[in-house]
Amino acid sequence: MQKSILITGCSSGIGLDAARAMKARGWRVFASCRQQKDCERLHKEGFESPRIDYCDTESITTGLTEVLKATGGTLDVLFNNGAIGLPGAVEDLATDGLRAIFESNLFGWHDLTRQVVPVMRAQGHGRIIQNSSILGFVSFPWRGAYVATKFALEGLSDTLRVELGDTDIKVVLIEPGPITSKFRENAIPHFERYIDWKSSALRPLYEKTLLKRLYAENKGPDHFELPASAVTAKLIHASESLRPRPRYYVTTPTRVAGILKRILSTRAIDRILMRLR
Repeated sequence: MQKSILITGCSSGIGLDAARAMKARGWRVFASCRQQKDCERLHKEGFESPRIDYCDTESITTGLTEVLKATGGTLDVLFNNGAIGLPGAVEDLATDGLRAIFESNLFGWHDLTRQVVPVMRAQGHGRIIQNSSILGFVSFPWRGAYVATKFALEGLSDTLRVELGDTDIKVVLIEPGPITSKFRENAIPHFERYIDWKSSALRPLYEKTLLKRLYAENKGPDHFELPASAVTAKLIHASESLRPRPRYYVTTPTRVAGILKRILSTRAIDRILMRLR
């Protein structure tokens, strides 16, 4: 039987690349998007594309219901992927902004995952694959809100993996570093809404570093940046391997950070990260 996968955040970047690659490999791909216009665009490309917006609890339920109706009540793989960024110093982060990013990057993922687990229990197998980040285990400056959601995601996922350890439901974390996408561009509206940088004690640092990086035009790829296909390669292994790994590092910075996290003290790591402000 054809295996099925539900991928969120497929309007561009990692989600879109993953959807196309998995479909080419013969999977039945449900490529969900937050906005209906993007779902319609993917329909024209030949995808089944339910609308799922992590900030809209009703869409999570109706989107998954659409998938299960199409498959006869089964789902082999869930790839939680869609997320937003909110750059800015922690001391300048509006609490409402932190709530908003947790809704998009964690609570919605949790809601969808909880609805999928009973389906996978009933069929006796499944894969829950979470697109985390290097920022799920290392705290970079200016990224406190995103870091908080990814640290929380890793904790929930590790716990869920242990709790499902006596089943054939595998929980996997993919941890990319810099990947080519519209992530930074898409973060600008959230930054402008929730960060009052002009009144910040750190205003000189915003002007020197963060603003230039955030609003850079025609900016080439970052050093060590890889295309979205690098994440897709790990997704394929996590979905098709008989024994998927609990974690998949993607990009050199992630692998280096993983090593340094194990061998250096917290103070030593802090000194390295302070240079990135």
